[in-house]
Amino acid sequence: MKKRLRLLAAQLLATALVLTTLSAPAHASTPESDPQLAAEWQTAWDTYQFYKTTPPLPGSGRSRAQDSISITIDAPVNRVFPAYSNINNHLGLHSFLKRVVTHKDRRQGSKRHIDFTAVEELPYEGSTVVINTHAQQRINPAALYYETDSWTMPNVVTHQKIVFEALSGGKTKVTEYLTFDADSTLIDFVLQNGVASHQATQAGMKQAIESGEL
Repeated sequence: MKKRLRLLAAQLLATALVLTTLSAPAHASTPESDPQLAAEWQTAWDTYQFYKTTPPLPGSGRSRAQDSISITIDAPVNRVFPAYSNINNHLGLHSFLKRVVTHKDRRQGSKRHIDFTAVEELPYEGSTVVINTHAQQRINPAALYYETDSWTMPNVVTHQKIVFEALSGGKTKVTEYLTFDADSTLIDFVLQNGVASHQATQAGMKQAIESGEL
């Protein structure tokens, strides 16, 4: 199983490297400008419609996988929610995440909509692959949840719903509902590594909030 996951990991990174090279983005030493990332975000949104939650069609070569993870933070929900829902606070919690570029931030009804790109730098065979994750976040403070939908090469779509529950003793339970759509050959790898990444972020946010850093 471990050998298969390593093979899938190599395939995912190799595919990302090829696609990244073909689309001519910048290397880690020459980062793309904010307007370039905004244009990429719009193309991804228009092309892949990653905010939709329709499962891949049978025979499409793509599959869907889902999971949920929870953590309890020893802080009241009125502290946890604004800190946790601020994507900029996630910087430094994941070694690959290097910067977040916000393209639009506006309010629609009761929700705040934020269009952004998360720039990650992945080491691969002695070099660095720059991966841009284009996303939209919809924050609903009244209902204590937010949603984030994203698209990343090679055509990995992630749907997230993060729900906050006030517990007794001034604690907060955070539950993330995660859905991944990807090529069928990669879906197991995407699920395992996607969940692991979110668990690391949860642990980092817990530590930062409970310590008073956030």
